Amino acid sequence: MDTRATAGAQLRQLRRQANLSQLDLALLTGVSQRHLSCIETGRAKAGPGTLHTLLTALEAPLDHANRVFLAAGYAPRYAATALASPAMTAIREALSHVLHANNPAPAILLDSEWRVLAANASTGVLFELVGIKPDAADGLNLLTTLLQAGGLGDHLINAEEIRRLAWQRATREALGNPALAAVLANLPVPACPELPSELPPLVLTRIRSSRGELTFLSTFTTFGMPQDITLTSLRIEHLIPADDATWQVMRAACADYSALVL
Repeated sequence: MDTRATAGAQLRQLRRQANLSQLDLALLTGVSQRHLSCIETGRAKAGPGTLHTLLTALEAPLDHANRVFLAAGYAPRYAATALASPAMTAIREALSHVLHANNPAPAILLDSEWRVLAANASTGVLFELVGIKPDAADGLNLLTTLLQAGGLGDHLINAEEIRRLAWQRATREALGNPALAAVLANLPVPACPELPSELPPLVLTRIRSSRGELTFLSTFTTFGMPQDITLTSLRIEHLIPADDATWQVMRAACADYSALVL
């Protein structure tokens, strides 16, 4: 999005990206189509309440919404509170609860640039099973270790498939994230083999480990109704064992790990 564009032009671009007509957006928000047209062309100036209504309906990223408010002559509406701030105490406790509750399945807290901010004990166990030191997760970028040679991606049985999907996801996210775009610019583009004729309902992550093949399915947890830019950037990736054999390995390995720690 061109940050130098007027508020109306940015709203029009967001609306088109959402595949909504002016009438569609008018019906969603209660703002008349005529008034919306005037806002987009600059013949009318939207008040901050109207802007908020339109941007919320368009599901605009909060940092993008701030740019629209600035272009309209208003102060940014959304803050980016540091995760270590006292105001985020409940958030940190919630994140810790979700991470630890996922044991013995790995869970990893990521920011918008795919940096690992925290992980549960099972993630360290998984790293050990593939021959990577558990403390290597500190400060790790998950996208980098998947795509670059010598990282976690080298231990994937279906490496090209996972690398291609991770690249595609990150490329979409980078459209509105210059920092992530910079990370991608320094990473190798994965090969793009043809897709199989029959696709599974979910692509599994298959990992080669010291205890045999481990198979996981991936899900993400995000915060509902975030009103802070930091919160919108956070997500937890859960690697949930996809078969009994993987569950057994992770349970046994985590039990061994706990016994060593005690």
